Amino acid sequence: MSNPLYENIKRDPRYAELIQQRGRFATMLALLVIGVFFSFVLLVAFVPSAIAVRIFDGSNLTVGVALGFFQFVFFCLLTWVYVRRANGEFDALNEQIIQDALRKTK
Repeated sequence: MSNPLYENIKRDPRYAELIQQRGRFATMLALLVIGVFFSFVLLVAFVPSAIAVRIFDGSNLTVGVALGFFQFVFFCLLTWVYVRRANGEFDALNEQIIQDALRKTK
């Protein structure tokens, strides 16, 4: 037995649009994370001399350490971007869909 509210939500074309938009956005971010991460791994594996270069003379900081730190910052930034969009655009559209479905159910 299915709930009429859920049926109204499933029939709403905005619901399908929301699922597609959210899925495309999450996929794009995931591919970006995978690309950055594996680029770093491949750099370490195939060009270790490039990551061993010191940032400036007399420094213990190398390109590899800086790139590794950049990954953490970049991934945190992508998480922030996703949360901002999810809490803004996606949640607003979700709330509209639910409110319309509730009105149709009554």
